[in-house]
Amino acid sequence: MIYADNAATTKMSEKALETMVSLIKDTYGNPSSLYEFGQKSREVLEDARAKVAKAIGANPKEIIFTSGGSESDNQAILSAAKAGEAAGKKHIISSAFEHHAVLHTLNKLKKEGFEITLLDVHENGLIDPGEVEDAIKEDTCLVTIMFANNEIGTIEPIREIGEVCKKHGVTFHTDAVQAIGHIPVNVVDDNIDMLSASAHKFHGPKGVGFLYVRKGVRLFNLIEGGAQEKGKRAGTENVPGIAAMAVALEDAVSNLENYSKIVTAKRDRLIEGISDISHSALNGDAKKRLPGNVNFCFEGIEGESILLLLDDKGIAASSGSACTSGSLDPSHVLLAIGRVHDVAHGSLRLTIDESTTDEEVETIIASVKEVVEYLRGFSPVWRDLISGKREFIL
Repeated sequence: MIYADNAATTKMSEKALETMVSLIKDTYGNPSSLYEFGQKSREVLEDARAKVAKAIGANPKEIIFTSGGSESDNQAILSAAKAGEAAGKKHIISSAFEHHAVLHTLNKLKKEGFEITLLDVHENGLIDPGEVEDAIKEDTCLVTIMFANNEIGTIEPIREIGEVCKKHGVTFHTDAVQAIGHIPVNVVDDNIDMLSASAHKFHGPKGVGFLYVRKGVRLFNLIEGGAQEKGKRAGTENVPGIAAMAVALEDAVSNLENYSKIVTAKRDRLIEGISDISHSALNGDAKKRLPGNVNFCFEGIEGESILLLLDDKGIAASSGSACTSGSLDPSHVLLAIGRVHDVAHGSLRLTIDESTTDEEVETIIASVKEVVEYLRGFSPVWRDLISGKREFIL
């Protein structure tokens, strides 16, 4: 099997797995307990906090461990909204192609009387910092823009957007779930107030993540209970999972330059090869994108059919976010960048990593070409297109 769906989840690294198993077996004390066995777990927990903080240029006291990106997004956005409401500010700015953990939380706030501005995304999948600035009003309490898109892989101008927010005194949150461990991230240099991340996107375990909260930014509880995580996130910490996340992140950050060089070359070869298919289009900017992300639309066919036939050929891919894989609706991300419904339905996302071989890349290219040709062979839509009954869009 060729695994090309790393944006959905990654395989745990051997080092992260060994760390997790070792701690499950031998260091299972409750880190809140005062006796030595518990304090040993506390030491592991705080060592992991220091590693995570160092990886993003933060202070360990600014790291809150969570269950993953969705929880972190929710706590960050709801906290900023609550603080804003207390100050008489109920306007939030985001974009139309955010992850649903962000969009659904914003919909909830809209029902509670908040004004939500969703910025348009340009055809190349990038957000204009100038448009962010134009959207800021006196009652804006939060700007939340993702660092890199989970479907089309475009890397947003986060540093510039953060600078705009800093200039206007508006809290800036970024969902960095797809970016962390894949491209350089520094919360100070990038002017970030809050940042969400999830371990299983960079070869750590599922069910573990973190939220960076800059000192001075008020954080409200999402989960009530004990006094864990400085009283901001109740529940006994998952020490083995957190330690494994820290190890995975430390390894990923230390290898970023080499990773980017190797994976970007494979990505570009995939783009080059698949671009040979007629009436296809790359989604998102060709260069300002994550090293391992390739996303195409093919006119005249359905994305779900592509996935099933690629699976038969031993290739695991996706048509978009795993969080919406049960939906028959076209991707909101592709619609946001201007793809029409018929074209957006025929999408394919391939996300590779450093373990993907050159031979596997060539196999993917050949297989995608075969599958697209096969599906178009009996597609009534394709027949209408080539006969002139319908006009080509791509």
